[in-house]
Amino acid sequence: MMSPHEWPEDVWRAKVGAVRAGRNLLPERWPGGARCAVALSFDSDHETNELRDGGNSVARLSWGEFGARRGIPLIRQVLDRHGVKATFFVPAVAALLHPDEQRSLAQDGHEIGQHGWIHELNTTLDAATERDLMMSAADTLERVSGQRPVGMRTPSWDYSPATLSIAREMGLLYDSSLFSDDDPYELLQDGHPTGLVELPVEWIRDDAVYFMMNRFGAQRPYTPPADVLDIFLREFEGAHAEGGLFLLTMHPHVTGYRSRIFILEQLLERIVDKGDCWIATHAEIAAYCARQAGLTKGATE
Repeated sequence: MMSPHEWPEDVWRAKVGAVRAGRNLLPERWPGGARCAVALSFDSDHETNELRDGGNSVARLSWGEFGARRGIPLIRQVLDRHGVKATFFVPAVAALLHPDEQRSLAQDGHEIGQHGWIHELNTTLDAATERDLMMSAADTLERVSGQRPVGMRTPSWDYSPATLSIAREMGLLYDSSLFSDDDPYELLQDGHPTGLVELPVEWIRDDAVYFMMNRFGAQRPYTPPADVLDIFLREFEGAHAEGGLFLLTMHPHVTGYRSRIFILEQLLERIVDKGDCWIATHAEIAAYCARQAGLTKGATE
């Protein structure tokens, strides 16, 4: 097997070009003359982080349970106070463990998005297994919540060589797992437009990187909550100044604590006080961008 420094040009170009950012889908204007769009997402991993790793730590499973038992209710209280709808990306196993949560969120107008089967590491799977899990996850979320997912966020924000092809086969509207821009763009596969909208993520707009804790590993919370709020506010203000998209990822088992929930509260206060922001689900934003750009979902050329 050749080392990377020995690869011929066609090899490394093929790797880079397999999944790439296509045209920018930032619309000329947002609905209602809004200055920017705001997409709040909550990855409801719950117990699946421990289950995914084959673990049997009751303590870590209980940490996931906290996300459902305390985190989700606190988050919903904040969202309700501001009249805001959000997107909850849910592994199928988490949905099966907490079905009432998913049904209630969907009934309240929140979006339920796909987030793997058991928060699996998709880059370690063969294509057939990954396809089966993605298809089964979509079916499960629809059965549990009554809402068929139109978008996905891959577990751990990663893509295998097969992920995009499976997403296209499923007819998904959007993905929210990749990093190539601040604003929405169309995904390319091997240089060809796919019609799939990417709502890009970024680790600095994710609560987990600042607050995660692993008793037996090197992970420790290292940033005070007030500083995390400052980072998120600066990201939002930048998006607002540019007329772009502000997309935030939070986790119920990470942010849903008394000393951290104020981050979401004060961030929403700033956003709402602007008076010119369109706060919408990922599906609503992706659909709007696709319409404005004249995208054909699942296009192959």
